[in-house]
Amino acid sequence: MLAQDIMDTRFRTLQPRDTIAAAVRAFHEVSREQGKKIFGLMVTDAADHLVGMLSIYDILLFMQPKHVHIWGEMEDMDFEKLFNDLLKRVKDVPVEDIMTTDVVTISPTTHLMIISDIMIKKHIRRLPVIAAEQVLGIVYVSDVFHHLLHRFQ
Repeated sequence: MLAQDIMDTRFRTLQPRDTIAAAVRAFHEVSREQGKKIFGLMVTDAADHLVGMLSIYDILLFMQPKHVHIWGEMEDMDFEKLFNDLLKRVKDVPVEDIMTTDVVTISPTTHLMIISDIMIKKHIRRLPVIAAEQVLGIVYVSDVFHHLLHRFQ
C-alpha cells in the first residue's frame, strides 16, 4: 500500500500572504466541505510549490502570551477583553510569518509502513505528497489509521 493509494487529492492550499483570519476561515470551509475536521493546510507559492504548512497548533502557539501561566493566579484579570484584543492583533498577520517551513514530505510511492513510521517518530499528523515539485495530495494520520483498521478485517 502506497501513499498514492490513500492520499487525499481534495486539498486546499493557502498562500504565504494570506492572513491568519483568512486561514481560519479556510480551516472552517475545508472541514465543512470534507466532512471532517481539518487542522492543517499546505502553503504554496504562485507556482504551486510547497513552501510551508500552517496548523491550528501554529496559530495557537503564536497567540499564546508569553507569561499566560502567571495570569491564572490573577483574579482581577479581564481574560475576555485580553483575548479579544489578542484576536484583533493576530487576525491580520500573514501566514508566512508563523507557518512551518521545514516540512516533511513523501512521494506517491512511499509505502504505508514508512508513512506510519514518519508520523510516529516525528509526531506529524499530515504529510504532503510531492512529485516533480508539485503537490499531488496529502496523507492524514486518520487515513493511515482507518486504512490499517480495514486491513485487520
